[in-house]
Amino acid sequence: MASNCREETSMISSLPRRVRCLSWLAKTGSYICRRSDGTINRSLGAWLIRKAPANETPSRGAYTKDIVIDEATGVWVRLFVPVNDGDRALPVVVYFHGGGFCMLSARDKVYDIFCRRLATRRRVVVVSVDYRLAPEHKCPAAYDDCFAAVAWLRERGREYLPPNADLSRCFLMGESAGGNIVHHVGCRVAGEGDMSPVNIVGHVLIQPFFGGVDRTSSEARLSNGVPLITLEAADWMWKSFLPEGATRDHPAANVVGADSPDISGLSLPPLLVVVAGLDLLKDRNLQYVEHMKKMGKEVELLFYEDGIHAFHLFPYDLSSKFLDDIREFLQH
Repeated sequence: MASNCREETSMISSLPRRVRCLSWLAKTGSYICRRSDGTINRSLGAWLIRKAPANETPSRGAYTKDIVIDEATGVWVRLFVPVNDGDRALPVVVYFHGGGFCMLSARDKVYDIFCRRLATRRRVVVVSVDYRLAPEHKCPAAYDDCFAAVAWLRERGREYLPPNADLSRCFLMGESAGGNIVHHVGCRVAGEGDMSPVNIVGHVLIQPFFGGVDRTSSEARLSNGVPLITLEAADWMWKSFLPEGATRDHPAANVVGADSPDISGLSLPPLLVVVAGLDLLKDRNLQYVEHMKKMGKEVELLFYEDGIHAFHLFPYDLSSKFLDDIREFLQH
């Protein structure tokens, strides 16, 4: 373990200075917005995090549009549509952002940048979902909202998506809490049966936020020394999101635990699980890969030894490599 710690410390030190600074700022911002009484200072968070408005005039290869999909809950989506594709059929990626179920939004600048890059680099239409957050809206609100986005695509997607959007080739993708949502919503969609014209052909889980009462080796070893996420923050977010009185072994968090449902009978599409070596979630993500294989699912692993949590959102070479690496999977 001591050898692993030295190697990980060395890799963290070798990260680009800009990435280390940005991840420290994000970690600090999360800390100062979380109150000891379990609430979040939303006004401070809104001031700290840069936003990006939708723009139906094409910019950097894509245009964007915001659409409220549920007036009652206020849930909305942002479309990212690449331009200059003619009649070429484009897959649809439904994207769920991270933030521990408690923070961040589809309107944040960091997601506007990433989803635009995803749309233009991989030639896909991206539907980024802005779901309700905890602690104001506890489990299962985020799952309900994100499933509602898939149902909206089934019922009204043709009205809002470009004519060349191919709903028969839809992917669910998300990072951190969004990756957790991909699992739960993906299982719910599979249990629904026919969702035509929507057909989910793949799940992409980027460092999914899973938990459990018993600590893993990577949680103990990397609890405070890695960029962006700490064990204290993760525990705080689980407490905020899970039902009152629930532990981290609740099926929402511990999807490989004894209390989780048997999903071996569900017909799930192929899964791509993205894991990073400098992420305290590493061991839980690898457990998930093995669990899903035991459940009889087709699983592909992308492992980035020197990746930090949410590395794909940061401006350095590894995020660009990630977009290259998922190309083949998105051609399902």
